[in-house]
Amino acid sequence: MIPNSVIEDIRYRCDIEDVISSYITLKRAGSNLKGLCPFHSEKTPSFTVYKDTQSFYCFGCGAGGDIISFIMRQENLDYVSAVEFLARRAGISLPDFSAADTVHAGPSRSRILEMNVETAKFFRRMLFDDKIGAPARAYLIGERALSSSVVKHFGLGYAPAGSHYLRDHLLSLGFTYEELTAGYICGKNDRGYYDYFRGRVMFPIIDVSGNIVAFGGRVLDSSKPKYLNTSDTPAFKKSKNLFALNYAKKSEENSLIICEGYMDVIAMHAAGFTNAVATLGTAITAEHARIIKRYVSKVILAYDSDDAGRKASDRAVRLLEEAGVDSRILVMKGAKDPDEFIKKYGREAFRRLLDESRSKFDYTIETVVGKYNIDNADEKIKAANELCLEIASVYSRVERDIYISKAAEALSLDKNSVRLDVEAAIKRSSRAEKKKQTGELIRVTSGISDRVNPDFAKRPRAARIEEALLGILLIHPEFEVLACADKPLCDEDFFTDFAHRIFSFISEKNKTGAFSVSAMSEAFTNDEVSRAVRMQTARRGLSNDEDTYKTYVESLREENRKSKSDSLEDILSAKRSQI
Repeated sequence: MIPNSVIEDIRYRCDIEDVISSYITLKRAGSNLKGLCPFHSEKTPSFTVYKDTQSFYCFGCGAGGDIISFIMRQENLDYVSAVEFLARRAGISLPDFSAADTVHAGPSRSRILEMNVETAKFFRRMLFDDKIGAPARAYLIGERALSSSVVKHFGLGYAPAGSHYLRDHLLSLGFTYEELTAGYICGKNDRGYYDYFRGRVMFPIIDVSGNIVAFGGRVLDSSKPKYLNTSDTPAFKKSKNLFALNYAKKSEENSLIICEGYMDVIAMHAAGFTNAVATLGTAITAEHARIIKRYVSKVILAYDSDDAGRKASDRAVRLLEEAGVDSRILVMKGAKDPDEFIKKYGREAFRRLLDESRSKFDYTIETVVGKYNIDNADEKIKAANELCLEIASVYSRVERDIYISKAAEALSLDKNSVRLDVEAAIKRSSRAEKKKQTGELIRVTSGISDRVNPDFAKRPRAARIEEALLGILLIHPEFEVLACADKPLCDEDFFTDFAHRIFSFISEKNKTGAFSVSAMSEAFTNDEVSRAVRMQTARRGLSNDEDTYKTYVESLREENRKSKSDSLEDILSAKRSQI
């Protein structure tokens, strides 16, 4: 357990406005600050920072907490690592908490990062070993025509074909089997622990802070899988990292080029396109899109020119648009990927290709017109329906008007007819969305599908009273000792397990020092902390004095008495029916 005095010192020195402003743009809204939420895609700001309580809450996705929980979410860190991150930012020296971290949560992030550095050194040494690394050098320098400087710049390496070389090396340095498996360096089967990467060219994954957080490996033959990537670890999450972003963020370009693979990115950097990045063995996610938004407002998608590449482009465009990033699509002819195109036609030809990249809708028109025979009436109707649905999803009326004109021209249709079909599609979509929102509202208010507080649906009225009561208690934890009808609030007064846990935590913290929401991040999940902050936020502008608190305590007790009375009546009724 990290002492409360240490946490409070960090919170004091790391003002929430200063820290969050380094990630998103905040604007003054009365006494608070608002901005676009970094945890979900939105166009209207719903992320609010409260200076008075040094907390935040998003009314769009429900994320909430204080500066520590913000960093946990934003940087994909556990509690101890988030505290250390903020301590470094504030220039605070901390005692070593790694022992406690290991006991409670397995190998620490810092330990995994240390191991990754040694692993990268090992792979690099193997690559330049005269005998062992010969096949990998033949592939990288011979077949892929990479210079030694490029190989060294990206820290490329080689994992030998044996099953225990790396394992034995790391064990000799003092790392444990638990750390090797937690960091996805080793796997385990009936015969013991084995190197996860074997016989592969290795690509270190480096985050924007310069930490080696993971690895990707490519086979040198036709075996499957072609690429193998580190799974999520205490130091790494695929959906929050992009290959080569640590270099691309320094580029003078005001855009990013997103490719499918490591080699595409490396080839583009070697050719001078230093703003190229790639996702890590997974499709682009909403989190990737929000990370990209921090650095640029424009993206060019340079995916492979096959069907899979087109589908990946469609998904990426949608997610990037939701995050507020303008995206364009590169159309390559005569090559399947950027690496092949540059080798065939050269750097300047690729630069022209970037300049000629298409908007999403131009790309869609070209794809749809190519897919259907528009000389056939039935096929033409299908093409028109597909384009009308695409246009209906566009928010801006001006954009829709432009796209309607383009679609009508491409299909030789009357512009007004296309407009009417688009408006009909918008109305259908609006009705479906309202129906969905109504259903969601019913589920939320009744507590159905409540993963944070699953007991809510059993007795919604009692659960709502508990949340209001805890909202006051989170603002005034000192109220816990107040006598209500000669008896302070106690564990037995709570119906839901979640509310009971929060109250017990507040009580325990009050015994050893002042309670703060920051401390909750050590014992509760991010979603649970967000729910607690929602309770606290819901009380803003309302009466939260001692009398209000006592009134809610009595209301909860009355609700519990009523519930017990109802249960007794059910038992008596059951017995009467048996007589």
